[in-house]
Amino acid sequence: MLALTSAHHYLLRKSPTDMRKGFDSLCGLVRDELGRDPLSGEVFVFIGSRRDRIKLLLYESGGYVLWYKRLERGTMELPKGDGAVKITWAQLVRMLEGIALEQPAVRKRWLPTPAGEKTAQITACCG
Repeated sequence: MLALTSAHHYLLRKSPTDMRKGFDSLCGLVRDELGRDPLSGEVFVFIGSRRDRIKLLLYESGGYVLWYKRLERGTMELPKGDGAVKITWAQLVRMLEGIALEQPAVRKRWLPTPAGEKTAQITACCG
């Protein structure tokens, strides 16, 4: 069962992706272009050239899960940045729902600091 939450790590490939690609081809993009392991448990996000289609690739115990959505109208707004961009669960939901990524103000929240890092706070809407 596909159950994505804020506990997952999301990595968006901003370059347009051929939406005909399946499990193996997307895993190849993850390895070759993103330099990540597709078995890592991260959720890899791919957007079509018209920005009206999105695929999410995730490895769960027992196999890969591929989630695909096509918008009937409109496009998805992409976050700023080049190459591969880490996004939050909230950003992914806003992309899927057609809500502007930059407009909503999100109040700062405290997060426990992982070992070796100075601070871990979520700042205004974009992480």
